[in-house]
Amino acid sequence: MTSFLNEQTPAMASPAELRALIESRRAVRRFTPEPVPDAVIRDCLELAVLAPNSCNLQPWSFQVIRDPALLAQLHPVCMSQNAARAPLIIAVLARPDTWRQACRNVIDYWPEAEVPARIRSFYSKTAPFQYNQGPLGLLGLFKRQLVRLMGVRKPLMRKPNSKADMRLWAVKSTALAAENLMLAFQSHGYATCPMEGFDEPRLRRVLEIPRQAIPIMLLAVGRQGEKGVYNPRLRFPLEQQVIWR
Repeated sequence: MTSFLNEQTPAMASPAELRALIESRRAVRRFTPEPVPDAVIRDCLELAVLAPNSCNLQPWSFQVIRDPALLAQLHPVCMSQNAARAPLIIAVLARPDTWRQACRNVIDYWPEAEVPARIRSFYSKTAPFQYNQGPLGLLGLFKRQLVRLMGVRKPLMRKPNSKADMRLWAVKSTALAAENLMLAFQSHGYATCPMEGFDEPRLRRVLEIPRQAIPIMLLAVGRQGEKGVYNPRLRFPLEQQVIWR
């Protein structure tokens, strides 16, 4: 029975263990120079991409920066903040432009011998129509008018139907992956700091980021240094932010 449970039942952290991990994560601003092992980085990235995401199209990519010369170039790009002196920085990028290849990848990498007909149909017909906005967004404009008419009679999924919708779509899923990534590093004993303070045009030049990719954060990673956490944790009262119905 024990063997069966180990194979069939997903392993779960206890609520107390999960709370301890989440509560221990802080935005750390100072790091030691100790490098982060490649095996740890890979393990954390593998956990990052297990994040839930829209239609399983996984609209994200990551640049892992360990080279000291490149890290030195990034420091002024990140407004010379202390966290940008970390021994590892991961650029977390949302990719609203990769949906076509992702539709093909779902079919190519399907984890069973036979791809179900409904899956093949969705990723070869439905999803391409849903995510394609057309030249200059004209197909998206047409779809917005279409759903307005059809939505009079029944509930519909009305987005993404514009270039802006596609950017938001990709950013939402990528943010979930970024949280997985931070908690994964925390579980290995490495601190992180998600940095949004950077000069995006300079960042794009330094890292040669594709034009349609969206840098949503630079994640500084390393062992926590002395006085790495600046202030006590502050969160607003839950009652201000939650409505119970």
